[in-house]
Amino acid sequence: MSDSLVIIPTYNEIENIEAIVKAVFSLKKGFHVLVVDDNSPDGTAARVTEMQHEFGDKLFLEVRKEKSGLGTAYIHGFKWAIARKYDYIFEMDADFSHNPQDLERLYQACANGADMSIGSRYKKGVNVVNWPLYRVLLSYGASFYVKMITGMRVHDPTAGFVCYKRHVLETIDLDSVRFIGYAFQIEMKFRTYLQGYKIEEVSIVFRDRVKGKSKMSGSIIKEAVWGVFVMKLRSMFQKKRF
Repeated sequence: MSDSLVIIPTYNEIENIEAIVKAVFSLKKGFHVLVVDDNSPDGTAARVTEMQHEFGDKLFLEVRKEKSGLGTAYIHGFKWAIARKYDYIFEMDADFSHNPQDLERLYQACANGADMSIGSRYKKGVNVVNWPLYRVLLSYGASFYVKMITGMRVHDPTAGFVCYKRHVLETIDLDSVRFIGYAFQIEMKFRTYLQGYKIEEVSIVFRDRVKGKSKMSGSIIKEAVWGVFVMKLRSMFQKKRF
C-alpha cells in the first residue's frame, strides 16, 4: 500500500494516458494513480481499464457521466483518496506539461514539513517551454493579480501541479468549493492559506502539451478574473464559513 495517490483528470487523453501512467509507475518512490475520466469519447477510460490488468493493484479508474469541469473531477478524486486514507494526495495533468519526476520533489517538500507543495513555474523567473508569448503574459499576469487581490505570497497560484497532505483536504469543506475551471486552483490554495497551513513552492519547468488539445477557454479565464475578486470579498465577510 502506497501513502501517495496521484489524481489525473482526463477528457480525450487517449494519446497521453498510457505513457503518463507508466512514467509515474517507473519512479523510485511508489505512487498509486487514480484516473478520473469524464466519459471521454476517444476511449481514454477503456485504455486505463486495459492497463489495470498490468497495474491493477495501484491503478484505479473513476468514470463520470459527462464532462463536468476540472475542479469537480479533482473534488471527486480528493474524496476518493480521503476515504482510502492516503497521506499525500497529488494533482497532475495527463499531458506531460508536468514532469512526473517532479512528483518525488513535491512529496519530499510535504514529507519535510509543508502542508501543501506547489510545482511552481514562477518561483525562479519564468520556467515555461513552448508557450506563445501572449499565454506566458496571461498566466504570469494572472499570478500577479491573484497575489495582489488575495495577499497570498505564492508565485504561481494558478499552478495545477500540487501535493496536499490529507489533513488539509479534510479541513477544507470540499462541497463548498465554488469554482470548477481555472479558478479552482486559486481557490484551493486560498482556502489552504486562510487555514494557516504551510505552503511551499518547488521550482519546476512547465512544458506545453505535445499531443492532444488544450482545455483552456475564454470562459475559464473570465471565471478566474472575476472569481478571485468575489472570492476575496466572500472570505472577508464569511470567515467562519469560507
